[in-house]
Amino acid sequence: MGKMKNVLWIMADQLRWDYLSCYGHPHLETPHIDRLASRGVRFNKAYVQSPICGPSRMSFYTGRYVRSHGATWNGFPLRVGEPTLGDHLREIGAECALVGKTHMIPDAEGMKRLGIDPESIIGVHTAECGFTPFERDDGMHPDGYYDINPRYDEYLKEQGLGGENPWEEWANSAEDEDGSLLSGWLLKNSDKPARVPEEHSETPYMTTRGIEFMEQAGDKPWLCHLSYIKPHWPYIVPPPYHDMYGPEDIIPAVRSNAERMTDHPVYKAWQDHRVCKAFARDEVRERVIPAYMGLIKQLDDQMGRLFAYLEESGRMDDTMIVMSSDHGDYLGDHWLGEKDLFHDASARVPLIIYDPREEADATRGTTSDALVEGIDLAPTFLELMGGEAKPHILEGRSLVPILEGRQTEWRNYAISEYDYSTRKSRLDLDLDQADARLVMIFDGRWKYIHAEGFRPLLFDLESDPDELVDLGAEPEHEAIRAELHEALFAWARQHHTRITRSPEQVNRMAAGGEPPGILIGFWDEDEIRESGRKSVHPPVNLED
Repeated sequence: MGKMKNVLWIMADQLRWDYLSCYGHPHLETPHIDRLASRGVRFNKAYVQSPICGPSRMSFYTGRYVRSHGATWNGFPLRVGEPTLGDHLREIGAECALVGKTHMIPDAEGMKRLGIDPESIIGVHTAECGFTPFERDDGMHPDGYYDINPRYDEYLKEQGLGGENPWEEWANSAEDEDGSLLSGWLLKNSDKPARVPEEHSETPYMTTRGIEFMEQAGDKPWLCHLSYIKPHWPYIVPPPYHDMYGPEDIIPAVRSNAERMTDHPVYKAWQDHRVCKAFARDEVRERVIPAYMGLIKQLDDQMGRLFAYLEESGRMDDTMIVMSSDHGDYLGDHWLGEKDLFHDASARVPLIIYDPREEADATRGTTSDALVEGIDLAPTFLELMGGEAKPHILEGRSLVPILEGRQTEWRNYAISEYDYSTRKSRLDLDLDQADARLVMIFDGRWKYIHAEGFRPLLFDLESDPDELVDLGAEPEHEAIRAELHEALFAWARQHHTRITRSPEQVNRMAAGGEPPGILIGFWDEDEIRESGRKSVHPPVNLED
């Protein structure tokens, strides 16, 4: 391999693929991210393994499908013993550090059962999804189950921005003319400026912490996961970004009346969620989307600051830079809000990779239409940092051949899964929690969604790129539905949990036959000798 020592893996939470100018947004200019794309490869068909934070990230961090690692929804711990990217990198002498968000909680019961001390090195790595936390900050509301932003709270207090909950009261609140707090959780306040000075808001703060990690990293190879909280809700941004965009900059909602009148029970149930009803209203979109765009513009400006540091420090010469997201945001498209389902607004993500090696020079500034999955990053990082391939554990595929412009056999389908057992839709549909499952398979044209207990959904992205026409019940498309259903079933039949023996070990076991001393089916000693195996009892001379 050429010169590549480190990886800077940037993730922006809830960043839509099409809200960057290099992906075609007509009003939102993101020149710094665009410049990264001009120096690397921009992937046009990158899909996450689940369109919700927790399971999507657990797939990124393990290189494994959701059904394989089992952390199927937010707040479902990644079980103790599940191999992670950090485990694989540490085996080859590289550090795997976290700066920012992971949206995971530890398997406390599993750790207790196995006697793992949470304060030990093993305990920390187990509790932090394989990462060594330089700073963990999930930025969630302290009354929820992700109260993991203590240092940022302390930082705000050090700047004189105090209160009982600085993250809430400053970073995610505005104020009215009388000085009363206006909560950023309320969508009507999204057009207001956040109280926090811009230089102390979450995105610049996390950029500073990422730079501080790199300054302190030393000579040991490292992967730094710089994971931003924004543009995830609360949708509120400090000046000058709060009013950079207005209703005139909003892309019209991608939706149709036919979708509104859908007969599909799951899709219909989702439209009845509070957040989806909210984003179906134009007044909500007109308040929220300019703030969402402002958050992305702020992120891009911080990327300019970050990339300038990398240039000045010489890190651009030996550090791969990856820009990604854990899922998108409907923003009212398809009459939906938040994420959850499998339209491109939700399950498709931006993915840009800058590879500093000479071997990647031929692909600089190019795009790739290969079907890429989030689980492909882990084997890519492992290969480029000098590790051996682990196809029995890592279910993704290394992107190195694509980055080098080499012809390679690639996958025919991308898979994404969703467990909605904890969602209101499951209760509305009166489903048992075990049946609240959706699985998407996409072949680059046809997107088929299996909905357990209901008919499938089907979209033809060639004739209907906006995914407005559900063909899941149309008789003339029965053959393609059957083909994709069988492909999904074939994927489901693969080994997903046989991870303790490599293919090479399995092949050696097959070639070696039964273990030594185990003789099954032999008639007599002659058959044993003919097979080349040793007899259970060596010859004995009774006269001796």
